[in-house]
Amino acid sequence: MSPPVAVASDAVFDPSSPVSGSMFAREEQGSRAAVWIRRGTPEYRHAGLALFLVGFASFSLAYCVQPLLPAFAKSFAITPAESSLALSLTTGMLAFSIVLAGAFSQMLGRRELMFASMTLAAALNIVAAMVPSWHGLLVARALEGFVLGGVPAVAMAYLAEEIEPGHLGKMMGLYVGGTAFGAMTGRVGMGLMTEFTSWRAALFVLSALCLVSAIGFLLLLPRSRNFEPERGFRPGFHVAAWLLHLRNVGLVRLYALGFVLTSIFVTLFNYATFRLSGAPYNLSQTAVSMIFLAFGFGIVSSSVAGGFADRFGRRPLLIAGFLIILAGVALTLIESLVAIGAGIALVTTGFFIGHSVVSGSVGPLAGVSKGHAASLYLLFYYMGSSITGSVGGWFWQHGGWGYVAALTGTLALAGVVLSSIGPRRAKGAG
Repeated sequence: MSPPVAVASDAVFDPSSPVSGSMFAREEQGSRAAVWIRRGTPEYRHAGLALFLVGFASFSLAYCVQPLLPAFAKSFAITPAESSLALSLTTGMLAFSIVLAGAFSQMLGRRELMFASMTLAAALNIVAAMVPSWHGLLVARALEGFVLGGVPAVAMAYLAEEIEPGHLGKMMGLYVGGTAFGAMTGRVGMGLMTEFTSWRAALFVLSALCLVSAIGFLLLLPRSRNFEPERGFRPGFHVAAWLLHLRNVGLVRLYALGFVLTSIFVTLFNYATFRLSGAPYNLSQTAVSMIFLAFGFGIVSSSVAGGFADRFGRRPLLIAGFLIILAGVALTLIESLVAIGAGIALVTTGFFIGHSVVSGSVGPLAGVSKGHAASLYLLFYYMGSSITGSVGGWFWQHGGWGYVAALTGTLALAGVVLSSIGPRRAKGAG
């Protein structure tokens, strides 16, 4: 699940003087009047549903292949590490695309760019379902990741620009809820449909559903009222902003933590599907896909992490998150299915706690050019999924689950160390 951080707009609006009794609140931003979408209006409800749809479609498309990795290995006679490329290439291209889209989105329309991203991604997923060769599927999935970068890079910017600031939190929650729902149902739905049809039919059905979601999004989302496109692209400005953040040791630490978190999470789920579908468990595709229901624990834990961070501090909560992950990895070494399930639930809980704390720390620590800082975080975050998710295949092939647990456990320990170092009162990251 993508972190709830804005990646394309650094605008901060003052919500102190809404005009009561009108459909929109109007406020001054310099010489320009900002026209807000207010809670309680039809536009607000339409925007909420539209952002839920875009979150659902984008993340179900990105991660729908994760439970299908064993099926790919059988269909194309490839290794588990090779099959993981169907996800790793998507998230790798998504990582770079987000950074580029964050820079270019200021010249393009928000609503139109998100619709185009969703539609093209769904079409490419249909191509992946129909293409006969493994390499053709990988090309389609890589291109899909690239076009999907236009969604997270723009959705947060639209919310920050169009929704009345006092009601932004709830709307942001709807979008993040859509991403979590899409990430979970896309994975579980793939397993269920593959059990009764085939993985090709499952991909096709999901793609069609996401196309319908894209159309619903376009019809529901109100047009931008406060967005003013830039007249030209300023590469020097963007490069300088990225380099500024990469010289910030505190931010680099957060980027490393994001890389570690998603490395653990994606690697564990990638190869848990192989472990549970093979001997001695021999679980069906449907049964294996049920492990992704563990996302429910993560959705709950991420929602309460903020309150605990305010009470106990970010550093102790982040260390606790990694220790929970470590305990979960240890539990998965036990052969019992109950123990494995409990371990996966703990890893998921710890991941979402850490993810919530780290992603929420990026903006405050960046200070200026928050959008560029957030896009760099997303780059490192998805690169963890892409690189370690595939490297984990070597560990699985050469040492089975014990090696996978050793890799993810070592990364969790690295996370504890990274969480413990740095300034104790770092702004927004303490």
